[in-house]
Amino acid sequence: MSFELSREHEEFRRSVRDFAEAEIAPHVAQWDRDHHFPVDVVHKMGDLGLFGLTAPEEYGGAGLAPEDGPFTSLCLAIEELGRVDQSIGITLEAGVGLGINPILTFGDDAQKQEHLPDLVAGKLLAGFGLTEPGAGSDASATKTKAELVDDEWIVNGAKQFITNSGSEITSLVTVTARTGTREGGKPEISTIIVPSGTPGFTAEKAYDKLGWHISDTHPLSFEDAHVPAGNLLGDRGRGYAQFLAILDDGRVAIAALATGLIQACVDLCTSYSLERQTMGGPIGRKQGVAFQIADLEVMLHASRMLTYRAAAMKDGGAPLKDFKHAASIAKLYTSESAVTATRIATQIFGGYGFMEEYPVARFYRDAKILEIGEGTSEVQRMLIARGLGLPVE
Repeated sequence: MSFELSREHEEFRRSVRDFAEAEIAPHVAQWDRDHHFPVDVVHKMGDLGLFGLTAPEEYGGAGLAPEDGPFTSLCLAIEELGRVDQSIGITLEAGVGLGINPILTFGDDAQKQEHLPDLVAGKLLAGFGLTEPGAGSDASATKTKAELVDDEWIVNGAKQFITNSGSEITSLVTVTARTGTREGGKPEISTIIVPSGTPGFTAEKAYDKLGWHISDTHPLSFEDAHVPAGNLLGDRGRGYAQFLAILDDGRVAIAALATGLIQACVDLCTSYSLERQTMGGPIGRKQGVAFQIADLEVMLHASRMLTYRAAAMKDGGAPLKDFKHAASIAKLYTSESAVTATRIATQIFGGYGFMEEYPVARFYRDAKILEIGEGTSEVQRMLIARGLGLPVE
């Protein structure tokens, strides 16, 4: 089976690469230092159609048929953006996978018509409120509550580490909340759309993060936040299952982001090892350096194939069990490889790799979160083991 890209996909990749190199690369170091979220670049990404790659034409999307590989196209865009900057890459990944996708997949016609056109156009962003202070990998331990009183949901609780949740163009967050209790005492988890500006809903001060300085990330609080009953997203009691499905796609997208980071490490290290002179020649002639870059190239090819395979399975409508297994494998391998790749790159650059004026330092800081977001490495190993039939807890 071949995972070679079509001519159309290669042309699309080139267009996104040109955009990233022209619109992002010259400014990204300063944005990173300033923790600046570049709204104008998000709008330009929208103009390029990046937020609409998986959406139908009726909402302003590309309207790509499955055989045209819409999800593969999204992964290519994330990879190319991530090759220049991880924060911009995650802004697209979260904007589509965690912002648009829940509404596109589970929303009713009215919700889609109201929210999707501006999200798909990149004019607005949406957040995905799952993680809580006491419910990280155990998302079923959600404490946020939503009580239906007359024709309104009253939401109380808190979320944390939520991407695209407090920017000036954030229009809403979808949040998981307890809406009742099932037989046997287990919580009923549903998903509620909470628009920005809703009284009682607050995006708290942005986090001071190790990496992803350009990405918009906030804790959220809800204190008697009233929203209409029609803001229930999908079926009542299906919120947990819905978000688990959303995370499967997100894991492949994170794998694409990690692949872009590894590509950047290969590019930077190859160039530097040819330019840096020591002991009468370039350091790239030393096996100690050249072999490490060769290892990076192997990681890159393996990561890309695992990512493209999982994306092709999504586009091709593979059985859900098989896709979930492939998504976890891709996410686990690529994220851990990206962390290793940035460590190797920093070592090859030596003292310069420890200086913020060189992009490897930024990539080193940005890499670690890839092993955590969209399900930690430990969660991926658990899911892979379960896929093999092992009764792991």
